[in-house]
Amino acid sequence: MADFCLVLGTRNAKKRRELEPLLAPYPVQLKTLEELDGSVEVEETGSTFAANAELKAVEQAVAVGHWVMGEDSGISVAALEGRPGIYSARYSGPDATDAKNNAKLLEELASVPVEKRTAWYTCSMCLADPLGKVHVRSEAYCYGRILKEQKGSGGFGYDPMFEIPEYGLTFGELGDDVKSILSHRARAMRMFLPKFLKIVAEQ
Repeated sequence: MADFCLVLGTRNAKKRRELEPLLAPYPVQLKTLEELDGSVEVEETGSTFAANAELKAVEQAVAVGHWVMGEDSGISVAALEGRPGIYSARYSGPDATDAKNNAKLLEELASVPVEKRTAWYTCSMCLADPLGKVHVRSEAYCYGRILKEQKGSGGFGYDPMFEIPEYGLTFGELGDDVKSILSHRARAMRMFLPKFLKIVAEQ
């Protein structure tokens, strides 16, 4: 039996690297939009992570003619009333980079003590078939806090500032093995897998 082709609705190779080990035990071939013709630029007009994940899944699935998993994730900080939230990737403006986003977040939290820097990552996933019909949704969270400085070079995005208090380490320090258990993305994938694998078995 040929492997089921699942397309991640992203061009972010780091997201693919996080998800690959979670799908490795199963007959699933993982691809990103970089490997396919016909993908489109999806405007993230949703007001929630779940809405944006669905937009990415549905629009890309129809465009490339494959099963697509759309994923939207970001970080929310209690002291900033939930910001950056859905704007995490573009928090510092149109030419946003991880470095610029991190610098802006640190600046906004400059006067906030560490014990009041509670934050959480959210990850929403959505699976659409080649006709754009949604079959699976999942959403999960990972709670921690934002430090006053960056630590570690692992992960991406806000990871070097996001500390898991129980470990006393950031996602930038913890490494892929631990992150693949604790992270919002790993947790969302564990919720996503049972329904997804049922679809794979039926193909």
